[in-house]
Amino acid sequence: MSADSIVLRKCHGLGEMQACVALQKQVWNFSDAELVPLRIFVVAEKIGGQVIGAFENGKLVGFAFAIPGTRAGHVYLHSHMLAVLPEHRNAGVGRRLKLYQRDEALMRGIEVIEWTFDPLEIKNAYLNIERLGAIARRYHVNQYGITSSPLQGGLPTDRLVAEWWLKSKRVESVLATEASTPFQILKTISVPAQVYEWKASPVTKERAREILDCNRQDFLEAFSDGLAVLGYQCDPTGNGKFFLGRWDEKWMYAPK
Repeated sequence: MSADSIVLRKCHGLGEMQACVALQKQVWNFSDAELVPLRIFVVAEKIGGQVIGAFENGKLVGFAFAIPGTRAGHVYLHSHMLAVLPEHRNAGVGRRLKLYQRDEALMRGIEVIEWTFDPLEIKNAYLNIERLGAIARRYHVNQYGITSSPLQGGLPTDRLVAEWWLKSKRVESVLATEASTPFQILKTISVPAQVYEWKASPVTKERAREILDCNRQDFLEAFSDGLAVLGYQCDPTGNGKFFLGRWDEKWMYAPK
């Protein structure tokens, strides 16, 4: 599959919205009770959200779904879901969907997109921090409760909040040069590559929980001290590492 064969555009009509719901089910394997239903996709499109599809020969192979929010009188987008079929991953489709979200948001005068992500998901963290230029300075403990998705391994749904300041020097530098502005690393938090295997087995799941619990405490303490996730590294064996420092760009409203 070539990335060039994928066309990105907004989704329209019930048929394409239903395809998003079906793809959501395929990717996360949620129970029906936990699926984002068709009507929410339909409403999001009509109230200023985003339902953006990646299509190959007319077939939906990925989507990005966002809803509008406000904070301190400023509008932002909360990107609730990004899904790509397994056979179309590692070809840049996810990043292209995020860049489409950015372009569409900027055309409407929106300068911030946020989303949550699992702190144990190494590839996703690398995309968010290093390839897109998002930062993280908030941590939500067990945000969605214990879910039916096997991807979560029955663990608490702890989430980092990605803040994507679309017009910041940091983001523009990352997108233009694939390199962010250097910063002083004041703390590191590691995620072992084996965490995926540990989550998948009842025998070793507690090892994954220990990593989650330990990292949770580290993140909460670091954020309370005013640090933010500004970098991420994947080593040759697949281990991940968060780099935290102080972010010096000033914004009009607080992140809380």
